[in-house]
Amino acid sequence: MHIVLVGDSVFDNGPYVNEGEEVSQLLANILGKHTVTLLAVDGDMTTDVYKRLEAFPEDASHVFVSCGGNDALESGYVLKESARSVSDALGKLHSITERFRLNYSHMLKALLEKHPKLVACTIYNRIPEVPKEALTALALFNEVILEEAFKRKLAVIDLRIICDEKEDYSAVSPIEPSHQGGIKIVNTIKKVLDTHEFNQQVSTVYG
Repeated sequence: MHIVLVGDSVFDNGPYVNEGEEVSQLLANILGKHTVTLLAVDGDMTTDVYKRLEAFPEDASHVFVSCGGNDALESGYVLKESARSVSDALGKLHSITERFRLNYSHMLKALLEKHPKLVACTIYNRIPEVPKEALTALALFNEVILEEAFKRKLAVIDLRIICDEKEDYSAVSPIEPSHQGGIKIVNTIKKVLDTHEFNQQVSTVYG
């Protein structure tokens, strides 16, 4: 197998953990003889993924994408804007959600053109000290991820369920996975690789 990791710092968490505790390295350790290629880049949004695909390996067997958290952060300005009414506030949230839907769906299309065995990840929401209003925005983005993944019959890793403890997040930067969080993530990736029937094209949520 040759596993490709695409997206943001959920996979590219090297600066936030000790050497050897990176998600990509932990995955390589449990997969043994198989290859892991890290195309995820800390800070990337859905619109950044395309340029990473220039280095996509021809012998890839499976692709895992965790992307959207930085899109949510970039849209955070909406949460600070004043609104004339609840309806006005909901309208603004709808606008950023639909923009994310467009970007996320285009990203999935580009990834599927590279390889059909694609697995999507939700955005985790148990990050320490995240404001309640930000959790509302994350819920909307996660709904988009699930809908777009299910439309394409993709397996989904639900990071909201997996990274559910404070210790799952880095002490250096609490929006990245810690060593403990990384272990949980790679164990779930391994579970998907071992059990998911990709050829049946049935969406299954792993958490």
